[in-house]
Amino acid sequence: MKVLLAEDSRSIQMLIRSYIEEAGHQVITVDNGQQAVDAFRGERPDLVILDVTMPIKDGIEAAKDIRRLSNSDQDWVPIIFLSGMSQSEDIARGIDAGGDDYLIKPIDAVVLNAKLRAMERIADMRHQLHEANRELKLMAVKDGLTGLSNRRHFDETMERELKRAERSNTTLSLVLCDIDHFKRYNDNYGHLAGDDCLVAVAQAMMKVSIRPGDLAARYVGEEFAFILPDTDLQGAQVIAESIRQAIASLAITHEHSPATEQVTLSCGVASVQPQKYQDLAALTRVLIETADQGLYQAKQNGRNQVAVAE
Repeated sequence: MKVLLAEDSRSIQMLIRSYIEEAGHQVITVDNGQQAVDAFRGERPDLVILDVTMPIKDGIEAAKDIRRLSNSDQDWVPIIFLSGMSQSEDIARGIDAGGDDYLIKPIDAVVLNAKLRAMERIADMRHQLHEANRELKLMAVKDGLTGLSNRRHFDETMERELKRAERSNTTLSLVLCDIDHFKRYNDNYGHLAGDDCLVAVAQAMMKVSIRPGDLAARYVGEEFAFILPDTDLQGAQVIAESIRQAIASLAITHEHSPATEQVTLSCGVASVQPQKYQDLAALTRVLIETADQGLYQAKQNGRNQVAVAE
């Protein structure tokens, strides 16, 4: 656990630091309240211990500033005040300022260690909660089977990227891909094999050299979509072709496909450069419909290819 200790008395500071380090924790020491606020901003400790009476800025004001720096529940860290003042109103004042506990000087090592153990349990729970929240956020935007972005995240990203393209006067491209004759694959090899095929295709798509700003999503069923910001039609065709080749290189057997004896991909490509005051919802429909028309043409022309709608 990382502990921030603010204490202006060097002798007390060294004593408390030794107690904390003996308990197995890392200690960051500062001499006043302003240094405590600055250190909190840079270090993000798991626990803050503040002396109430300090120069430049006292512990009460420092605690208020630290609480203001906490933008969410995930940023919350416990604060323990140190003070020789033990009146009820002194303790209440510290708690009201954002403190969570209060230790009376002189500090007893046994009591401090007990507090540290309690705060360590809180820190562990905070980290577990943070990880659980991170997983939940991923689940909200990821397709459960393939690990690609889901349709909801695709829709949100499309809206955001169209607005960005409108502001920056750049081109936004879309690639729609469909696994050729996937129903025949499912019917003949079974749904479990079909799921394995979808996962393999998705993993191959992830390995295609796509920029960090691009988005790969499972659009619906065996259909996938790629949002390509700041990419013109020619560039989008190049990326679509690399995706098609990546799937072909998997060489997944598909004996029941009229196109080839392996799993292949058909892709449709479309691009748009939004203008100010355009209806972005309507523009989204046009972009998707145009890419879908390209996908239809690729299928009509024999599949396993990339096409742009005429």
